Amino acid sequence: MTKTPQPHPVPFGTVLALVALAMGGFGIGTGEFAIMGLLPDVAGEFSISPPQAGYAISAYALGVVLGAPILAVFFARVPRKIMLMGLMAAFALGNLASAFAPGFVWLVVFRFMAGLPHGAYFGIAGLVAAEIVAPEKRAQAIGRMMLGISLSNVLGVPLVTWFGQLASWRAAFAFVGMVGVVTIVLLFVFAPKIAVAEGASPLRELGALARKQVWLTLAVGSIGFGGMFAVYSYIAPTLIHAAGAAPATVPLVMSVFGVGMILGSIAGGWMADRALHRTIWVLLLWNVVVLGGFTFIGYSLAGATLVVFLMGCGVAIVPAMQMRLMEVAHHAQTLASSLNHSALNIGNALGAWLGGLSIVAGYGWTSTGWVGAALALGGMMIFAVSMALESMDRRKLAACPA
Repeated sequence: MTKTPQPHPVPFGTVLALVALAMGGFGIGTGEFAIMGLLPDVAGEFSISPPQAGYAISAYALGVVLGAPILAVFFARVPRKIMLMGLMAAFALGNLASAFAPGFVWLVVFRFMAGLPHGAYFGIAGLVAAEIVAPEKRAQAIGRMMLGISLSNVLGVPLVTWFGQLASWRAAFAFVGMVGVVTIVLLFVFAPKIAVAEGASPLRELGALARKQVWLTLAVGSIGFGGMFAVYSYIAPTLIHAAGAAPATVPLVMSVFGVGMILGSIAGGWMADRALHRTIWVLLLWNVVVLGGFTFIGYSLAGATLVVFLMGCGVAIVPAMQMRLMEVAHHAQTLASSLNHSALNIGNALGAWLGGLSIVAGYGWTSTGWVGAALALGGMMIFAVSMALESMDRRKLAACPA
């Protein structure tokens, strides 16, 4: 059987391709998080409370969780470049429609639509990034592709929040939609054409769901990475009420989180290319220590800022988890890779919910650190089970006669 030749762009071409992929991440990250700073404006226009306006955030997250597996399966035979452009077109359309929503119900619907391509985009973009570089640099390429969402937290979210407050929240969504349009152009010009894998089909992609290691890896992401969201979801009120910070300092501290994400994306890919499983172990332990430490030093602005930075660095685990899913999914990588971002959004919801329960129960704002550490520890335990089962399967395979 003749193997389909794969493209090997020159280094500069590879850089431009990664920039195009990262631009999509920049737009998605900006669109996902900017609304959190614009909730009062949305609530004011539609005469609802901020918690009610938060349904627009939940609708987006639901779109991410549902859209990733559905789109990855049903469009398994679509060339990846075309798929990426189509996903970004759907994202742009969802955000532009949000800018012109005639009522709050329509806004919720359009936010759900904007979330649908999120997970599938990152999953497929990660596969493309890994395919256009040498095998020993695949995780680093994924990390560089993820720099887009990291930069969105440093530049995109503060910029769009400021722009939305100055003009209107509608203008902010329109801006994000235009970033999506620019990304389509960049993908068209710079993204490589990669042939559909031989035998690709929805049925083969669904085969990933029959692999226990895929489910265990997704659980590591949902539980272990959910610990970060237990703390980060409440970082603004924690800074104000526990650390005594002025409200004006909150955006600056959140930008520090983005700087940590940038460093983590670069370092995490480098580490994963050298020792994938060890990297996952180390970074899960990192999260246990960092999040647990928040309970003790989150009462000071300096301590809380340090933890926020170190939490951002913990995003280094994302390229490693993406590589792990590609490793265990075999020929069903599109679905497994896309499900990684569904798992992270489930972790987002789980961490925020459990962290909120701890605060409501009266344990204090920084008690979210213990919740986060417990979730990260849970992720380590699941990964231990995954590694043990994999070792058992290898021994059984070795014991079988040829």
